[in-house]
Amino acid sequence: MTSRQPLFSNMHTHTLFCDGRDDIETMCKAAYEKNLFAIGFSAHAPIEKQTGLKSSWHLKEELTEKYITEIKKAKEIWQGKLNVFAGYEMDYIKGKRSALDKDVTDLNLDYIIGSVHYICHKNSENLFTVDGPKEEFEEGLNKEFDNNAEKLMHSYYDAVLEMIEKGGFDILGHADLLKKNCQGKDYWQQEVETSRQREVASAAAKAGIVIEANTGGLNRNKISDLYPSLTFLRIIKEFNIPVIITSDAHKAHDINGNFVNALNILKSAGFNEHVLFKERINRKPVWQKEFI
Repeated sequence: MTSRQPLFSNMHTHTLFCDGRDDIETMCKAAYEKNLFAIGFSAHAPIEKQTGLKSSWHLKEELTEKYITEIKKAKEIWQGKLNVFAGYEMDYIKGKRSALDKDVTDLNLDYIIGSVHYICHKNSENLFTVDGPKEEFEEGLNKEFDNNAEKLMHSYYDAVLEMIEKGGFDILGHADLLKKNCQGKDYWQQEVETSRQREVASAAAKAGIVIEANTGGLNRNKISDLYPSLTFLRIIKEFNIPVIITSDAHKAHDINGNFVNALNILKSAGFNEHVLFKERINRKPVWQKEFI
């Protein structure tokens, strides 16, 4: 008797509409060939008009309608073969951008990933991306946080908690993204990070959101583990928060990159299931449990 192959989906997918390298049809074809249950498109939502930030990696405001139209077309083409969903990866920037902004809610997307990329010191308006080039990160740490990693850590996790409290999204994206430029640094304070991660898990449990087990850092050789880390995943398990495996794919080749690895890491963290996005009914996401 042959054991059933695990069922996967990928709800964190970037295309040529933002900073991805392949188009929607190419991504759908790859997802189908890899026997995925579903693919969800999660372009980085537009931010320039709302924040004044110049970005080469976000969807341009004027391309929003085309983005939605092409996903709708893909849904029709792949109906009965692959579930296709329209989403956003939504940056939370305090006082400037959130998933509850009217231009976002008016789209009636299938789902939204809530992420924190930009942070600033509480007394500053200068934003910088925590997962940008290392030189940019080190400059931000030095200029905005006086080279104080603990201040930086608190600003990041404060922003994640604020985003959860504000709501409007379904999946918490790469919940410990900050580590990308900090792994192995002697200034990193694990006890502080673990304490803040426990706060995040508690808030996520109360909010009823799902947390992604994101393999993107592994696929791009940027980090040596998942977002979140094994330690963080064990905390998430303590709070009985559902997790969804995603690849944060920016090219078709990575559509299911390191998914089996992610499954094994989840098992190590104590999980016996992950979830798949099934549909949205009455504005609420419906999740399908997949046992591992």
